[in-house]
Amino acid sequence: MTLGVVVPCYRQERFLPRTVAALERALEGRAWRGALVRSAPSTEALPALGGHWAVVSPAVERPLTPGAARNLGCAACGGEWVLFVDADVEVERAWLDRALALAEREPALGGLWGPIEEWFSAGGREWRNRADLYGVGYRTRPVDYLATLALYRRAALEAASGYDPRLSSDEDFELGLRFRARGLEMRSLDALSSRHWSAPRPSFAELGRRWRTGLCFGQGQVLRLYLGRPGFGRLVRRQALFLGALGVWILGLAALAWGLARGSWAPLLAWLALPLGALAIMTARKRRVALALHSLVSWSLIGAGMIVGFLSVPPDARVAAVPDRSSAGGPGPRPRVGEAR
Repeated sequence: MTLGVVVPCYRQERFLPRTVAALERALEGRAWRGALVRSAPSTEALPALGGHWAVVSPAVERPLTPGAARNLGCAACGGEWVLFVDADVEVERAWLDRALALAEREPALGGLWGPIEEWFSAGGREWRNRADLYGVGYRTRPVDYLATLALYRRAALEAASGYDPRLSSDEDFELGLRFRARGLEMRSLDALSSRHWSAPRPSFAELGRRWRTGLCFGQGQVLRLYLGRPGFGRLVRRQALFLGALGVWILGLAALAWGLARGSWAPLLAWLALPLGALAIMTARKRRVALALHSLVSWSLIGAGMIVGFLSVPPDARVAAVPDRSSAGGPGPRPRVGEAR
């Protein structure tokens, strides 16, 4: 079994040396080829790379979408199975050995991942925040999607036409929809797969970064792509919290308009019970007002981003497309693996 490794890098050079070193340790003694994709313009130096690596550095003025970067890397690295590792992730060798052995025994599997620990780094300190970032659980079971660390069978990726480069985010869940529509199983193993590194979260600075880079727009983009198609209901349920926040603000505007028309502040004051009530509930859950306020701002920001994403067409939509080969429905034509731009 041959293996390709893709590391898309979005100005994450701070953690990239750790990511590369962990991969090279985990894959020692194996035959593999790696592709490090510089997804955004950057002058930062890359860490020392061994002979297994190729650097894919397309001439771009703005960051590639996550799906576009991964498709480019997938086309460059080869392999019957492809391991996608974000540039701030440290893979565990024990998990990878087990996953590759299972991939050899069950070649019909579509993809594999496992629990990911969340680690923070700041001020010279490092500490673990969550033992299971995505809440998949330490048990082997089928899952609906893979993210952050994902081992895919290349034939399964090609059958699903790869990642959708039109999405600024939510590309992992959308790919999972197409895998399930084709009956391709994705599985989580009951062992720690990796550690994800970042500055401490939640933070308001991170919310600003997500808006500036367009990560807040993917939820709206994918809803537009699936409008009237199978999978739309699942996506709406997935975005229910953000849609609810959006609905609260729409009600607020309606209350303001009604109050201005009546010459009364009563409608707006009545509406204030909704966000203040939500803030009180979240404060009780988070035990800190700042964290509760961050939750409300986050939901509202992503809700606003959904509107922007739903109404706008991202630049990476201008790509060569092929007919969707699914008989089970989906969002229509999309590029093949490797045809990102």
